[in-house]
Amino acid sequence: MAFGLKREELNQWKMEVENGKVAFLTHYWLDSRFPGCDTVTKAGCNDLDKLIKWGNQYGLDPKWIHHDDKYPHYDLFGERQKHILIAEKQWSQLDRFGI
Repeated sequence: MAFGLKREELNQWKMEVENGKVAFLTHYWLDSRFPGCDTVTKAGCNDLDKLIKWGNQYGLDPKWIHHDDKYPHYDLFGERQKHILIAEKQWSQLDRFGI
């Protein structure tokens, strides 16, 4: 279940993904399969080669890409999420969600 997300933020993320940018969208998230994780960051890009290359630098397996419609993305959570958000200088998302 996702929450804590504004429509404008989702639309901005979609536009950046559609334009071939690696874009980040963090929101609150609860899933019993991942206890202790209450946020997820979607790192998306519709240029699959670019997304795979980007993911490789963080040890992300291309098999982990979600191919949802025209918004392919990795779901990042836990320590990997924090490490990547810091590396990508996504300070506002880190601060807003207390990651």
